[in-house]
Amino acid sequence: MRDRVHRSALLTAALALFLTACNSQAPPATQQAPAAKPGLKVALIAKSSTNPVFLSARTGAEAAAKELTQKHNVPVEIAWLTPPTEDGQIQAQRIAQAVNEGANAVLISCSDAGKVTGAINDAVARGVPVMTFDSDAPESQRFAFYGVDDIKTGQMVMEELAAQMGEAGSIAILAGNQNAPNLRKRVEGVKQAAAKYPKIKIVDTFYHIETPQDAAAEVVRVQNAYPQIQGWAMIGGWPLFTQTLLDLNPKKVKIVAVDGLPAELAYVEKGIAPVLLAQPTYLWGYESVKRIFDKVQLKQDVPKIIPMELVKVTKDNLGTWARQLKEWGFTDVPDSYLSMK
Repeated sequence: MRDRVHRSALLTAALALFLTACNSQAPPATQQAPAAKPGLKVALIAKSSTNPVFLSARTGAEAAAKELTQKHNVPVEIAWLTPPTEDGQIQAQRIAQAVNEGANAVLISCSDAGKVTGAINDAVARGVPVMTFDSDAPESQRFAFYGVDDIKTGQMVMEELAAQMGEAGSIAILAGNQNAPNLRKRVEGVKQAAAKYPKIKIVDTFYHIETPQDAAAEVVRVQNAYPQIQGWAMIGGWPLFTQTLLDLNPKKVKIVAVDGLPAELAYVEKGIAPVLLAQPTYLWGYESVKRIFDKVQLKQDVPKIIPMELVKVTKDNLGTWARQLKEWGFTDVPDSYLSMK
C-alpha cells in the first residue's frame, strides 16, 4: 500500500513538472501575432473612408501590391480597415484587429496621434511593423513616415493666398480636425507666414468634421457671419470636393487649398481657387506599400522620414495635372481638362 501511494505521488509530481515546462516554453498569446500566411498582408488604415484623398491612396496601394506581386512572385494583399469617419479610438482598435487577423504590416494616417500611439507600439511589440503617412505619430515606434512638411505646407498656402489678395485683406483658416497633428502644424505654418503681412488679418481658425458636406457648410456659415472675409487658407481641400462653393464670386473671395483631386479642378478653372497645392495622394499608398515591402520582405533599410513634395496647380498646368490624375486611375477627371495644356 505504501509503495502504491509513493508511486502515485511520484507520477503526480512528474506530471506537474511536465506541465510547468510546457507552459514556460509557450509565450503568452498577447505577446505574439498569429502566424502569418505566405506573402505580405498590409493593413491600410486611413482617416476616413468618405474622404476622396484616402480613396486615392487606397488605389495607389492596390496598384503597388499588384506590381510587387508580379515582379517578385510574392502575393501582396491590401486590407482596407479605414473607419467611415475620423475617430482615433477606432483607428487604435483597427490596428489591434489587423494584428489579430495576421497582417504583416500596418500603414496608417493618424487622426489623433495620442490615441493611436499605444496601439502602434503594441503592434510593433508583437512583431508587426507600422508605417505612417500623411499624419504622423512621431512619438510612436513606427519605422517610417511619408508625407509633406506640414509647417512648410501651411506657409506655402499663406504665401500663395497673400499673392492672390495683393497682400491685404481679411482671411479665414479652414482647418479640419483639431486633433490631427498634421493639420495643427499646417495652421501654425499659415499663421507664421501671415505674420509677415501687416495688412492681412486672420479672422479666426475654423475646425469641422472632415467630410465635403460638413466642410462646405462651415465655409458658408462663416462667410455669412463674417462677410468681410476675402480669402480662405484651406489646409485641406474638403469643401472643394462639392460644388457648393462654385457660386462664390472670384472677384470678392479667393481660395488657396491643399489637394488637387478631379472634383476640385472646376474651382481652378473658374478662378475661385486660382492655386491648389496638390498632394500626390495616390503616392501615399503606392510609395508606402513599396517601402513596406522593402523593409518586411526584402529586409532593406528605409529612411525614417520620406518627404513628399507638393505640386502647384493653376490654370497654366491644369491639363497636365488632369492627365496625371487620369494616369493614376481617377475615373472622374472631366474630359474638358484632359485636352488642355
